Amino acid sequence: MVNVYVGLGSNLDNPRAHVSRAIQELSQLAHCELLLSSKLYSSKPVGPQDQDDFVNAVVLLITELEAHDLLDQLQALEQQHQRVRERHWGPRTLDLDIILFGEQCISSSRLSVPHVEMKNRAFVLAPLAELSPELTLPDGTSLQQLLNQCPIDDLTCLEP
Repeated sequence: MVNVYVGLGSNLDNPRAHVSRAIQELSQLAHCELLLSSKLYSSKPVGPQDQDDFVNAVVLLITELEAHDLLDQLQALEQQHQRVRERHWGPRTLDLDIILFGEQCISSSRLSVPHVEMKNRAFVLAPLAELSPELTLPDGTSLQQLLNQCPIDDLTCLEP
């Protein structure tokens, strides 16, 4: 079994409901167990600004699946939420990203782990720190180091 951190995001068609429902659905994935989920956060979009703010969260799963098999399940879940990929960094009903897959470093045409942009995204780092404040990435960088280098001004926690 391996610990996996998955980032969730949505900014279309009641994004809070999409993310909340997806967390529930992740708890029911085959060969996976949901251990923790962060609070929900609101963030400005990355890339094109002509879209609504995002609702984001991070969950911690344990799984016996291989990374690409989990990715297949996550993409199927995105499709259940009518995810449409019209433009890079465009609006979406649901985005599920594997942030970390144990200590593994994966680089394929379909998957890069650790997630390539996680170090620059407060909407990933803050909820990740909520779940695992002492986390260290496979390259030895601590999560706290990344948080200290990443501005979180545009991030709002939606829950008390």
